[in-house]
Amino acid sequence: MFVAIHSPLQSLNFFSGHQVMVKRDDLIDPFISGNKWRKLKYILAEANQNQKTHLVTFGGTYSNHLVAAAAACSRTGLKSTAFVRGEPAENEMLLLCRLYGMQLIFTDRLSYKNKTLLFDQHFGQNQDAFFVDEGGAGAHAVKGCAEIIAELPADIDHLFCAAGTGTTAAGLLKGIQTHQLKTKLHVIPVLKGGDFIADEILKYTGNNDQLTLHTEYHFGGYAKTTPVLIEFIKQFVAHTGLMIDPVYTAKMFYALADLLQNHYFKPNAKIVALHTGGLLGLLGMKDKFS
Repeated sequence: MFVAIHSPLQSLNFFSGHQVMVKRDDLIDPFISGNKWRKLKYILAEANQNQKTHLVTFGGTYSNHLVAAAAACSRTGLKSTAFVRGEPAENEMLLLCRLYGMQLIFTDRLSYKNKTLLFDQHFGQNQDAFFVDEGGAGAHAVKGCAEIIAELPADIDHLFCAAGTGTTAAGLLKGIQTHQLKTKLHVIPVLKGGDFIADEILKYTGNNDQLTLHTEYHFGGYAKTTPVLIEFIKQFVAHTGLMIDPVYTAKMFYALADLLQNHYFKPNAKIVALHTGGLLGLLGMKDKFS
């Protein structure tokens, strides 16, 4: 299933007078999309190597990771179970999970905080079960995301990505360091208090010299929006034909637009924005666009 795939690099004409390209990881797969494909690639390889047949993971009621994990398991013949944070719910994302055969265990928010304990309580005696952290976070995910750098031109000045946990960003910076590039990585935390992401990245990279966090573009917090962000999405999608989601990629592209408008970069800087997919997140916010 996880054969070598190089997503295309597309020029973007939305930012007048600036050379901006988009790494279209959103085109990798409609359900195992973008960075989810990258993160799961080596996780599933290890599960197979260790002869595990049951993937157990975690996420919220609108988690792109859960849909991706369910789809990946279905295609590779694995069973899948997810601990879902919060009260029992029904929505389009959970429907997709169920259609892919994933068992859902709704878990109160306090219990959900201790994921290892949840796994041990339900699957501790199950030798076939394989623990996968929320969002697929971990060293395997970093390894998968680091491979993006080899698919990009070596002369990029600035690379942008959105961040929730910092795993994708850690992989990108690791790749930049491995290939000894001069590229600066710009990370847009999509939640309040995103400064912790720098520490998460540092765990995998050793130094953050080529990292810049832009923490002021969270628009109220994780999965929060404002009318300004919604209007930006409408204009961006209508003008470019490139779909973006309110949770991750819209905040990244808004940050890039704002920095360009304020002359943050040197003239003729070569900029790439990573489209990490996650477009199913639109389903949880359709009322925002009415």
